[in-house]
Amino acid sequence: MLDYIPSPSTMTELLGPSLSEIWEALCAAIDEKYDMERLWNTGGRNWTYEYKYRRGGKTLCCLYAKKNCLGFMIVFGKNERTKFEEIRDVLSEAVCRQYDEAKTYHDGKWVMFEPANTEDIEDYMKLLSIKRKPNRK
Repeated sequence: MLDYIPSPSTMTELLGPSLSEIWEALCAAIDEKYDMERLWNTGGRNWTYEYKYRRGGKTLCCLYAKKNCLGFMIVFGKNERTKFEEIRDVLSEAVCRQYDEAKTYHDGKWVMFEPANTEDIEDYMKLLSIKRKPNRK
């Protein structure tokens, strides 16, 4: 856990203005649909920050930030991978390609998206609804 929460200006400086806007839009979309615990952490050896959405001990997704780079990770369990295949035809080609290229581990398929614009946010929300039904109206 971090001793401090990075300010919006710190995040803009780290990510750059365009990725910072995408970060804000993605967080706003998640916050609109989900009432979750939000945790800041160090990003391990590959990222500067990790911002995790959790509830009831289960992680919904994580956002990662480092200099001029934004990551958005969703881990899909076995049943969630089946649900992904059911909605695949309504998702963008880029989202499906990222999913297909992700490595599957014993505990799930770890898919790291690196959003470069806000176009895929709607698809990301569909993916999150596979993991957990939105709990805000």
